[in-house]
Amino acid sequence: MRGEHALLTDSDVLVNPLVATATSPDLGSIVLILLASTLGALLSRVNRRVVLPTVILEIGLGILIGPQVLDWAQVDSYSQLLADFGLSLLFFFAGLEVIKHRVPTKDLRRGTLGWALSLAIALGLCLVLQRAGLDAEWWLLAVALATTSLGTLVPILSDAGVLRTPLGVAVLGTGVAGEFWPIIVISVFITSTYGAAAEVALLIGFGALVMLAVGIALRARPPLALRILRETLYTTGQVGVRASLFLIAALVLVSTDAGFDFVLGAFAAGLIIGLVLDSPTGEVVRLKLEGLGYGCFIPVYFVVTGMAFDLDSFLSAKGIGLALLFLGLLFVIRGVPALLWRGGLRRSEVASLALFGATGLPLIVAIVGIGVSEGAMSNAVGASVIAAGMLSVLVFPVIGTRLADRHAAAGGGST
Repeated sequence: MRGEHALLTDSDVLVNPLVATATSPDLGSIVLILLASTLGALLSRVNRRVVLPTVILEIGLGILIGPQVLDWAQVDSYSQLLADFGLSLLFFFAGLEVIKHRVPTKDLRRGTLGWALSLAIALGLCLVLQRAGLDAEWWLLAVALATTSLGTLVPILSDAGVLRTPLGVAVLGTGVAGEFWPIIVISVFITSTYGAAAEVALLIGFGALVMLAVGIALRARPPLALRILRETLYTTGQVGVRASLFLIAALVLVSTDAGFDFVLGAFAAGLIIGLVLDSPTGEVVRLKLEGLGYGCFIPVYFVVTGMAFDLDSFLSAKGIGLALLFLGLLFVIRGVPALLWRGGLRRSEVASLALFGATGLPLIVAIVGIGVSEGAMSNAVGASVIAAGMLSVLVFPVIGTRLADRHAAAGGGST
């Protein structure tokens, strides 16, 4: 996915024939997509005791209104553009999360070691599956199954009072590694334009450019710019928001021109903006960016993903069986590294960490979308992998939180 095609990702790759080619926007479809995103947020909070992950409902409603069920809405180039921007913002906020939570270095190192262990396990298992006839590149499937959805876990852990405990810190270390390293891998090795060695050299150069931008942003801070930033926080100027969106677009352009996948540029923008906004004034800008992203573009991305979901393939006996298999692989691949935290956590907390680490969906959707578009994974396998990610978000955090609550109730003090 390079150059001019870099942002044609998830929704048009899972079911390519469903993407419309209209020259004018299908406003009816866009209205229905926005309605589905709104209903997803509303329905997730109907029952206070059972708060469903919004992303699951968004994908489900997208399937419902899409061509394979009610056929009320179609994916055209305009809704695709909105979804692509939502995917960029999703990776942008992943970068912000890395900075926001200030994970201790030792936990980042342990999380990275755990991710390397996950990838090694995943590569071995997925190689066996490919040789058994699975229609997917083994290494790409391995990367997809070695991810963790930190953005999904943070609000769940925060609501449960787990985030600021030793278990919460361990989840952050695991989650940061489970988001950062897969992004690096898919940026370097998927559809390599110049070869792996050249891509690594370019990645180092891109990293140096990002660090230079960070240094300039943190040290310069001219008084005039800071004054304008503060004065426009609550006016129509919104300099902080506009500058952030500019940086996202600029780094996406640089990363695609350098031959990387666009997600690396969006993620790097999140890291830079996260460091720059590390202040009370910056917190206001961050909240406004979250309102823009999670209030509009990111939900559109997940609804459009649902509209393009290969439901027929998934509903076959083979598709459901593969989804359950991938769910089990997620738990094994991302759960085993939880053993690295045995020295600092109780047994029930290690089990919780294994379940939290195996929770993944947004990155899975993105990687599957990229893989299908490059011909490295079939639609049917991709649909089953995404279904497994959806099940992991529905099941694993609930069980993990209950285990943590039981530990606290028994006097462990974790929550």
